Amino acid sequence: MLRKDYTCFKITIYNKDITIYSCTFAYNISVGQKSEKLMKTNIFKSLTALAIVSLFLYGCKTNSRSSVENDISFDSIIVDKVYHLLENPENPSCSFQLKFSYPVGMKDKKILSLVQEQFINDYFGDNYTDLSPKEAVSHYTEDYIASYKELEDDFKLEIERSNGKPVAAWFSYYEMSNNEIEYNQNNILSYSISFNNYTGGAHGAHSTLHHVIDLKTGKQITEEDIFIENFQEQLAQILVDKIATLNEVQDVKELENIGFFSVDEIFPNNNFMIDDTGITYAFNEYEIAAYVVGLVEVHIPYKEIEYLIRKDSPIAHLAF
Repeated sequence: MLRKDYTCFKITIYNKDITIYSCTFAYNISVGQKSEKLMKTNIFKSLTALAIVSLFLYGCKTNSRSSVENDISFDSIIVDKVYHLLENPENPSCSFQLKFSYPVGMKDKKILSLVQEQFINDYFGDNYTDLSPKEAVSHYTEDYIASYKELEDDFKLEIERSNGKPVAAWFSYYEMSNNEIEYNQNNILSYSISFNNYTGGAHGAHSTLHHVIDLKTGKQITEEDIFIENFQEQLAQILVDKIATLNEVQDVKELENIGFFSVDEIFPNNNFMIDDTGITYAFNEYEIAAYVVGLVEVHIPYKEIEYLIRKDSPIAHLAF
């Protein structure tokens, strides 16, 4: 004889109570124990299957934000050159190293042209914007070497005065630079440019510049595009508080005792990058603190600044 039983189970998955109703059909064989065993086996299988499905559905629900890689490809140009003053290998030299990554492929050619132009302008400056990437790299390299050659007259005078003694080391220069793609999803392209150079003096200089482009328009995203009006003071306070936390000080004024300048003068500087989690600001040497402090980077999760972000912001789909 066929018998139908209903069994109710309640299980907890990720702090959620899930009730599972299992309907089991069992043949009423002459020995009741066999029927009971068969029923329990079917119930266990039903419970296991439903639990797996529930876990899958719950996981999908909690990770609803999708990330889509942008339709854009890149290429790189690498330069590594050394030039000795007066073209004598025994003389001081300048070392020039560069790695420039730039966009080369995209369905929308108009947007591609705008983005490529932005990359060149951000890396090399206004004087190189109208050039192709290869031309910009070539001209920039030539200009750097030409600028270094201007030291040759001073170097000759230094040799005459030295009476055979070694010439001062400040004649040795270097510049190293590169850019990196930091985030390339959801129509947002975020990248950084790093410079490291020495032109005489006690030490070299380092800087990091962040840029964000809206790939729907090909234009650079600024603070004014992201935030509501009069956001500066509120965002400045968040930045200062974050910096204090990073440096493990209770009172923000204590930052001034460990190399920071006046905390009242720390404000958003438009030097930021974007990703899925939030906005990261960068403050370079001497910008808000002494050289010894170095680069200061501050990450702010979106949830902490939602009230400052415009609803029509180009990053609204990431923030909300």
